[in-house]
Amino acid sequence: MPTSRSYRDSCGIARALDVVGERWALLVVRELLLEPQRFSELRHALPNISSNLLADRLRELEHRGVIRRRPAATERAQAYELTEWGRKLEPMLAALGEWGIDAPEPPAPAALSASSVLIFLRGAARPDPAAEPTTCRLELDGRVWTVRMASGRVAVEPGEPATAAASLRADPKTFSALLTDPATLPTARDDGSATVVGDVSAIDRLLRSVSEPWSAGEQRPAEVRSL
Repeated sequence: MPTSRSYRDSCGIARALDVVGERWALLVVRELLLEPQRFSELRHALPNISSNLLADRLRELEHRGVIRRRPAATERAQAYELTEWGRKLEPMLAALGEWGIDAPEPPAPAALSASSVLIFLRGAARPDPAAEPTTCRLELDGRVWTVRMASGRVAVEPGEPATAAASLRADPKTFSALLTDPATLPTARDDGSATVVGDVSAIDRLLRSVSEPWSAGEQRPAEVRSL
């Protein structure tokens, strides 16, 4: 059942936790940062939550003004999206992800969603700002994303690109591993865990924009820091 528990504390931190402090609430918000999603898509992205608990969290977040429902683009089912107020959680989630990287890894098998890896990519990638703008197509977990490298940044949008220099298909964990070590791309292609069509060097540049950021002031990360 949805909860109405409160800390009964006037501090802004406590009031925020009254809204999004329940278990799974912030992970639902994370999954909606890049695009609206249907219930079934959220259930797939968060495999360790029960359907009943997910329904409770969605009702709570909608009631409290963090998310809202809208007609899905291709089906009668409704999709969930962040409200303007809910979207203000994005920088706080990014900071929480950075802080959490020092926490212990969860026991295997651990889930990793496409949204988590793509949010990390968008925040951590530092391609050469002098390089020609490049668009890549990513297919993760059967969903397609347009990724653009331009002006030293990477932008991520849902859907098919009009044109793309290259396309990469993989599962989120394989893509995460490739961001950590782009040199493993040939092996991933050979064993079938990753498929590349088009300009392989474009995909390599995308991967290395995280593991080998352009700016001399940025340190190479020891591992992918997914939210």
